[in-house]
Amino acid sequence: MRHRKTGRKLNRSASHRLAMMRNIVTSLLEHERISTTVPKAKEARRVAEKMITLGKRGDLHARRQAMAYIRSKDIVAKLFDKISEQYTDRQGGYTRIVRTGVRSGDAAPMAIIELVGYEESAVQEAE
Repeated sequence: MRHRKTGRKLNRSASHRLAMMRNIVTSLLEHERISTTVPKAKEARRVAEKMITLGKRGDLHARRQAMAYIRSKDIVAKLFDKISEQYTDRQGGYTRIVRTGVRSGDAAPMAIIELVGYEESAVQEAE
């Protein structure tokens, strides 16, 4: 029985799963929108929302906790300076998962995971 065992294994070893989630979350925070499979998106959402919550805290300990997971100084700086400002009045729900159909090669369900407010930030950058 797997009672009270959270998270998906995604058919990978623990170290591979950790590295993959770090890469997905880093890419999500960098590009603010990525395309991946639905189970990976659901797992990445859990971690990404925790990282944004750390960014909203904004203290040194939170920055060090984020650096322990993300490991890119530029992305952590973006998280604490730009991304956290967008969600100061929002109590959770920082990401959105939109299903986009199936992958042609293996029929895996695909999705786009993006930060809420991505459209507004893309329009502001274009101007």
